[in-house]
Amino acid sequence: MKLNIVLFVLFIASFQSVPGQVLNSPGQLKDDGRFAASTKQVNQFFRRFNGEESKEGDRRYNPGDENYRNRELRRSFINILFDNETSDLPVELKREFLNYVVSESYPQYLNFHGGEWFAEATTVFTYGGRSHDVVLFLKLQPEGLGYEWVIDNVLFEPFKTAFDKPKGDQKKFLHPLSHELGFMNLRKAIQDDPKPESYTPREFRPDYLSLFIYEIKRGDLKFVTVKDVKYHFFQIDKWYFELSQFNRPGFNTGWLISNLVKLSEGDREVVLEYIYDNN
Repeated sequence: MKLNIVLFVLFIASFQSVPGQVLNSPGQLKDDGRFAASTKQVNQFFRRFNGEESKEGDRRYNPGDENYRNRELRRSFINILFDNETSDLPVELKREFLNYVVSESYPQYLNFHGGEWFAEATTVFTYGGRSHDVVLFLKLQPEGLGYEWVIDNVLFEPFKTAFDKPKGDQKKFLHPLSHELGFMNLRKAIQDDPKPESYTPREFRPDYLSLFIYEIKRGDLKFVTVKDVKYHFFQIDKWYFELSQFNRPGFNTGWLISNLVKLSEGDREVVLEYIYDNN
């Protein structure tokens, strides 16, 4: 798995070799400034990706409207939904993605309530008298007659470094005849060994979210601010993309696709593990 993650990172790094450009019709590349400036909201990104608003952004299209999810409208919109200034995604990769999602036989749309996408919020907390970055992963879940965002996972370096389970000959263990001693050797294992995680099953994974909530309730973790937010999408069959916000002059601003990966079998799990930093 670690080798796969390294290969994935190298694959991402290889994107840096091709200058960013905006796709137009097949075989053409063209900057496009005809649309209303930036994609200011995530909801607007969904509408533009699906072709559910006018080019000027002043009218939403509903089912039954002539232009609702119009194929050429979607093609024009998706052209401007890539970060073309800093991400340097290969033109051919973007063209392949574009042609796939607007294909006549199997068009792909985004569904706000459809799952398979989640938020990554980089926040700041104080912990132990120091300021720390805490990455929160949030997802939408049904609640009552609507939906709500909930914290689904946490990445916090002090939690991660606190669990360092030894492997191989370095790992201590409870003797298989410990039951004949009434497990009295637990005292030595738990009190004397600085790594009690040695005595957990091989599939043991620390529950950082429970630790996070516990430390907040104890008053040891205190929220300060949110530094950054981005979104991870797996809704498009066989593709992954990352959505980030860019605040800069010009037309290529707002919520834009900053990363794009075509997925083969098994790649989804590798990407998720990379995102959650579980390598």
